[in-house]
Amino acid sequence: MNYLWKRRLLHLFFPTRCPVCGELIGAQERFCSPCSGRLVRYSGSFSVRGAESFTAAFDYDENIKPAVYLLKNGTDGNASYALGSELADRLRNEGISADVIVPVPMRRRDLLRRGFNQAELIAREIGRELGIPVETKALTKERSTSAQKELSREERQLNLRGAFSCTSDVLKNKRVLLVDDICTTGSTLSELTEVIMKNGAASVSCACCCKTTASNA
Repeated sequence: MNYLWKRRLLHLFFPTRCPVCGELIGAQERFCSPCSGRLVRYSGSFSVRGAESFTAAFDYDENIKPAVYLLKNGTDGNASYALGSELADRLRNEGISADVIVPVPMRRRDLLRRGFNQAELIAREIGRELGIPVETKALTKERSTSAQKELSREERQLNLRGAFSCTSDVLKNKRVLLVDDICTTGSTLSELTEVIMKNGAASVSCACCCKTTASNA
């Protein structure tokens, strides 16, 4: 069954809601009109060490925060569809293409406890929209790390050093799109880009639903 028809069918039994305010919206809508008008589309200039490009859909602020909260805490609702589709539009408009999409991995123990990886949810929406396969097993997180938000920029880089590995050659000679939900300093993306390139990828582009600004980093 076509994905959008599935959404219409589910909408009959589980009405679609705006992931920001909770108002009822159409089966194929992402946000209600008032919330959509308040969201700040990303217009900054940011680069990730070693990556060809960086793209984000929104500035991370109080307007988009409820949708990100739903996504991260498993209540999702319409959040992954809304955020992933918006990011796919941004990638399409900027002409960024890839051979494979790779979500930022979680440690297996954390994944089992949470039950999902929000970066993978976003990656799958992008893959569906752009017709690009999603690879979830190429990268692994080998050890626990401290919460990045609690650390300085320098501490974040040290915290992640050696935390990730590439477990196969599936990314070799491929243009890789590396996807996460939020980017603050880019330390995670930089570390993973280095790992991917060392394992023979042709290039890495990075994309996140939201990018923090200096005031909320």
